[in-house]
Amino acid sequence: MSDALLVQHQGAVATLSMNRPDLHNAFDAALIGALTETLASLGADPAVRAVVLAGTGPSFSAGADLQWMRAMASASQEENRIDSLALARLMRTLDELPKPTIARVHGASFGGGVGLVACCDIAIAAEEARFGLTESRLGLLPAVISPYVIAAIGPRQARRWFATGEHFDAATAQQIGLVHQVVAADALDAAVQAQLKLLGKAGPVASASAKVLVREVHAAIGDRDGLDRANAGLIAALRASDEGREGLSAFLEKRAPRWAAH
Repeated sequence: MSDALLVQHQGAVATLSMNRPDLHNAFDAALIGALTETLASLGADPAVRAVVLAGTGPSFSAGADLQWMRAMASASQEENRIDSLALARLMRTLDELPKPTIARVHGASFGGGVGLVACCDIAIAAEEARFGLTESRLGLLPAVISPYVIAAIGPRQARRWFATGEHFDAATAQQIGLVHQVVAADALDAAVQAQLKLLGKAGPVASASAKVLVREVHAAIGDRDGLDRANAGLIAALRASDEGREGLSAFLEKRAPRWAAH
């Protein structure tokens, strides 16, 4: 495991901390690879119920490492395409991870860092956090992360922030839908733990499947008949599953289900 990524397990929760504090956790090819590989491993680990993504030092992630960007500026178009596909794999791996994910955001979150926030299921930010889709200042655009950021904030907001590259604060990030909750810096860990506690009380399969349901409903919104059939099949499968039967039995028997964290 690269020193640029720290992995901590506490019970059924895995915390991934980007660990390049002197560079505000800006990522390069090595960190992108380490994140992608580790996320894939955690996604396949039945002992992991949830994943927290965080950063050490003063920031969550300032986006792309400038030295890495400088090297890619002199690379060929094909080399840049391959490099961009690696970032796309990271974002998609995080977005589709079969575990609930929480972004713990503090300090700077710029460029690709915003993409990481948008890919997480739950995003909680400290009041002092700052955000920016700053690629346009470099004559670029946040193309690779755009599907996830647009899904989070909507096309109207994206058109503004993509074009201007301006910074915005945590309150604005919450207003436009990038983060779900804003808390004082000293309450950030407690807010993350509160969400983990809620996830611990939910059925593991149900909570992990929530993002799949949302994605498929959104994609099939024009096909109402097909959507009805798919959703009926999903709920039927969940009701007939061991988890579904246990959840219903626990409710009727007025007890906590077996999976609930204590």
